[in-house]
Amino acid sequence: MLPLPDSGPLARLSQLLAVSCLGTGLLLVGGRALLQSIPPLTPNTPTRTLERLRRWSPDPWRRREASLLLERQAELAADPGLQSRLLASQGWGPDPLAAVVLKHQALAAEALKQPARARGLWQQLLRRFAGDPASADALYALGRRNPRLRQQLQQRFPAHPAALAAALEAGPAPAAARAGAVHLARWGARWPGAQEKIQSSCQPGAQGPTAVQRRQLAAALAELGDPQAALTCLGKNGGLSASGQLALARPWLQGAAADKERALRLLVALVRQSPSSPEAEEAVRLLSQQEGAASDAALGQLPERWQASAPVAAHRALAAAGGSEAKPGAATTTDGSSSSSGALQVLRRWPDDPASWDLQWDLSRRQLLAGQWGAATTLLQAIPAERLPPPLAARQIFWLGYAQRQAGEESAAQASWQELLRRFPGGYYGWRAALHLGQGDLPRDGDRNQPPAPPESSWQPLASGEAGLDRLWRLDQRTEAWETWRQRRANVPPQQSQELLVEGRLRQGVGDDWTGLAQLDRGALRLKPDQCALLPQLERSLHPPRFEALFHSASRQQNVPMVLLQGLSKQESRFTPAVRSSVGAVGLMQLMPDTAAELAGRRLTPAELEDPERNVELGSRYLRGLLEQWRNEPLLAVASYNAGPGAVQGWRPDQLQRTPELWVEAIPYPETRLYVKKVLGNAWSYQQLARGIEPRC
Repeated sequence: MLPLPDSGPLARLSQLLAVSCLGTGLLLVGGRALLQSIPPLTPNTPTRTLERLRRWSPDPWRRREASLLLERQAELAADPGLQSRLLASQGWGPDPLAAVVLKHQALAAEALKQPARARGLWQQLLRRFAGDPASADALYALGRRNPRLRQQLQQRFPAHPAALAAALEAGPAPAAARAGAVHLARWGARWPGAQEKIQSSCQPGAQGPTAVQRRQLAAALAELGDPQAALTCLGKNGGLSASGQLALARPWLQGAAADKERALRLLVALVRQSPSSPEAEEAVRLLSQQEGAASDAALGQLPERWQASAPVAAHRALAAAGGSEAKPGAATTTDGSSSSSGALQVLRRWPDDPASWDLQWDLSRRQLLAGQWGAATTLLQAIPAERLPPPLAARQIFWLGYAQRQAGEESAAQASWQELLRRFPGGYYGWRAALHLGQGDLPRDGDRNQPPAPPESSWQPLASGEAGLDRLWRLDQRTEAWETWRQRRANVPPQQSQELLVEGRLRQGVGDDWTGLAQLDRGALRLKPDQCALLPQLERSLHPPRFEALFHSASRQQNVPMVLLQGLSKQESRFTPAVRSSVGAVGLMQLMPDTAAELAGRRLTPAELEDPERNVELGSRYLRGLLEQWRNEPLLAVASYNAGPGAVQGWRPDQLQRTPELWVEAIPYPETRLYVKKVLGNAWSYQQLARGIEPRC
């Protein structure tokens, strides 16, 4: 190849510039790729590292992320001045994180009594990020002086907490208050204070709500568990939607006989009117869970397509065996088989239906209590454990091992329990399997010689599948993540296991353990076999480290195992200090006021009972007394905490030493039976997690 002619210095200069630009571009691309390969920042990143990155990182995105994580620490320390300084100059660019920065700067300015600066920041946020959930707060704040902006807020972000807060404040004009109540009924009936506003807006008269509004308000009241208020609101027009009728029927099913019959009629009518709807399926399940002649008659009125469904077939198989609480061994022959054939057909035809799971356990428990080990084994093996949700699979594997041991198959029993501990090491059945294998027990004494409780567990990824949501969670922007999720969900309750797990953790992130833990429990019962990778995070989320220093102190003072205090408080209150039961129990350990007064030597105020330190002090003292009464036997002490020592005394505690698991299953109160397993399972899970032992696929 001939060399190209040299065209002079100008050509050489252009070549040099081209090479230089190419090199700079490659350096920039390579540098950005190198920066992106660095581990992402999280709440686990040390504060010193965040401070260094905020000042000196060459990556502006990383500087902003470090600033947001540090600002979260300042927010927790209630230091708006520091928040403002940390976020200075970080609201640049079109990235949604800039919207978060502007929102937090505006909130800090309001806290610092700088209204003009706050107003300017809110306006900038609204102008630049009109569709971002953070702008809902801008519309709320600016709407204090401009009602038109409040209307935009409710139209643009109807399910956002800012819109619900605005709806609650709507008024005082009757029309405005009623509009706010209708908005709450549609988008957030459980928002604090919403029930009172909805009830007060559903009044008769010419100026009252329209027929459509009445149906919306009544459906919300039914959802809130007040069927009588819902009917009063409806008046003579009626016309609840299918979901509203379901909500109306649920509390009636728990009421007196007349209410229950009304609920049965309502559910049958719903199924007949909309036999193919999701609400019809839920109605059939509710009907199938009832017992007695009235429920049998109601099921007989269902359309043909539902007569051969799993819930109805399971109901009839259980009824043929004598019902869910029949005496052990009832309706069985010497081998326990006479009432099992119909049930086995149901289990094998619908192995993945929750109605089959309930039927399997109801009949298996009965055979176990009757000592019919062969019949119990047949029922337990009718649905493979691999097809059951984790809590039910653990129960099945344990009792299969138990029946195998009783039948003299010791090696098979040990293999079953070892499999259980490998897959599901926590929970009540993990504890009992470990005991049978000689691999540990719950502690029987307090933590007198133990060091102070460790800090709360480290941050874990949300893994929601939504990149923006996961990033907000990674940067510890819990409120922003929750509000983003709620707005996107548009107040549609989560149903699938993955949705329940994500929302449960988001609710925990904003301090709502009461709802969050309930959703995580539901998610565990809906977890599919191919989702076992979620189990470790689920187990940690179900057993959060709340009030650890407080429980540790009470454990040392009262000589009660700390994990037992944690397990009991989780079951009693889901770590919610202000919760009150229907019978008047209060606080973390759900103390009755009379019991608390006896322990304290005086009557305590409601505020004192809700105080976590005072409540746990008295609750641990009461539990210590029960442990001493029952010679440090946790099963008896925990049963007494729920049902009272007098009731437990009548449950033949002498049998406990011989067959403790069967003693628990023979507890005549279903609530206490479940309570004992939940509390002690929680305690064992806390102990296993502290040792780094988690479920495995």
